[in-house]
Amino acid sequence: MALHEISIRVSDEAARAYQSASPRDRRKLDALLTLRLTEATRRGRSLEDVMDDMGHRARERGLTPELLDEILSGND
Repeated sequence: MALHEISIRVSDEAARAYQSASPRDRRKLDALLTLRLTEATRRGRSLEDVMDDMGHRARERGLTPELLDEILSGND
């Protein structure tokens, strides 16, 4: 699969988390974003619907804002 670099706008917090992530974790985040963007455009659903579904599934699986911050900051 060919990879292309794009620019997206994110919050300061998200940018800091990505920039401070290890190369391995950045690749994981890149893959996650690729999957979600592809999912959002293939199904003809609005981005808002996809994001709502993602948030709902994450909460069902126990992901809290605090846990997400910890994961993104690399504190295991």
